[in-house]
Amino acid sequence: MNLIVAVTENWGIGCENKLLFRVSEDQRYFKSMTSGKVVVMGHNTFKSLPGGRPLKNRKNIVLSRDVALSIEGVTVCNSIEQLLTLIKNYDMSNVYVIGGEAIYTALLPYCNKAYITKFQAMPSADTFFPNVDEMPEWEVMEEHMQMEYDGLRYKFYVYERRF
Repeated sequence: MNLIVAVTENWGIGCENKLLFRVSEDQRYFKSMTSGKVVVMGHNTFKSLPGGRPLKNRKNIVLSRDVALSIEGVTVCNSIEQLLTLIKNYDMSNVYVIGGEAIYTALLPYCNKAYITKFQAMPSADTFFPNVDEMPEWEVMEEHMQMEYDGLRYKFYVYERRF
């Protein structure tokens, strides 16, 4: 399983259930990586999607403790165990965790690759991603050229879990 996330210098990922940055190149990267794949998210992340609708051309899975939750076009799982059983039906390299904080934290131990966009900024954030740079089991495998959008610098990184 993979994860994909955009973070700030202090690993912030959101504020008030909104992304911290809307950068077209990062959004294209997210779309190219997840299109035709399985995306796993929490209910708040789902509610933050444009129009509150499932992402197109992807199998959308929402992980929620709410056993009564039902969303058209979405598979709802009520536990990590249920999720892990469900995704066994898919090629694990095509499964992407997309947020939010609690889902990233819970599923990080099950992920082998992390696609992380790092923005060189520290706006106010109330949700964070675990700092994988401080985790010896994670290693940067790819670091792409620095890019800039409207004065905001960022890079794409690919991390892999060492076994």
